[in-house]
Amino acid sequence: MSDYHIDQLPWLAESHQRFVDQHYRGRSSHAHLFKIDKALGGDKLAKACAQTVLCQQLTPVGACGQCKSCLLLAAGNHPDLYVIEPDGTQIKVDQIRQLCQALTQTAQQGGARVAIIVNAERLNLAAANALLKTLEEPGDDVVLILQTNTSAQLLATITSRCQTLNFVEPTKHEIHQWLAAQQLLPAANAEGKTHDVTWCLSVVGGPLALANSLTSQHYQQLLTFRQDWAQSLKTGHLSNSLLKVSEQQIVDALNVLYLYLRQYVLKSSSVKNDPAGSQSLNPLVQAKLIELAGRVMNMCHKLETMPSVNTQALCQQYVLAFRQLTN
Repeated sequence: MSDYHIDQLPWLAESHQRFVDQHYRGRSSHAHLFKIDKALGGDKLAKACAQTVLCQQLTPVGACGQCKSCLLLAAGNHPDLYVIEPDGTQIKVDQIRQLCQALTQTAQQGGARVAIIVNAERLNLAAANALLKTLEEPGDDVVLILQTNTSAQLLATITSRCQTLNFVEPTKHEIHQWLAAQQLLPAANAEGKTHDVTWCLSVVGGPLALANSLTSQHYQQLLTFRQDWAQSLKTGHLSNSLLKVSEQQIVDALNVLYLYLRQYVLKSSSVKNDPAGSQSLNPLVQAKLIELAGRVMNMCHKLETMPSVNTQALCQQYVLAFRQLTN
């Protein structure tokens, strides 16, 4: 994912300044929870806030960027900053035990010691329990920052010991404006309009992931899936890319189908008939289509742990289910 600096992510500015204000006034907690997805820059905000804590010449608007501590952090070798990330799919107990031991040592730069735990929802049970004592009694000048993509997966005993940083997600319009400023939007058509690329935000995860998709072939693949699902659902037969979707692509393909079904229901409930052929659906069919969309989403979750799957048969199954409900 592109290495954007926090200053390039305007939706993080308010939360960052709130953290700076609290720390500058000496009102900051020793443990913080950032419920901000990495695709929104949650890990980058955590690093910026860690720099705030470690800076030796903090200003009212954040780290100075020039002191020895800031220079060490910029170089990626600050001795008093510890970053814990999942080892595979989990954050393991040995990682947390080593971290807790390290945090008991004297700070090499004479200031604070800061730990960032990225994807904290992946703490396994033993690791989460090992972290509790440090969260309760961290020691002097120790600050922990937990970043999570899905806070609901965290133990309540973890979240209750952290101060949650308030955050408001950017709107699709704000994301569209940001992508335009980064010069990442597709070229305009003859009427001077560009299509709305934010339709797939929930598939890719957030604006940073979308930006990355737009600079690769990934976005075009998602767009192709959407077009081919529309054709397949209309004819009852798999079309083009869906005939050769790989196991690596199947979750993306089904996520796009989920969005298409949701949009189909929304569109059908707002029109009776239009020149494009859309038609209204009775409430029972709408409910069954929403149920079908839910089954698609559940399958996406299952596929994360399934060793293999017949992708064509799976896609054809949903096409037939759609046709049975709408014909």
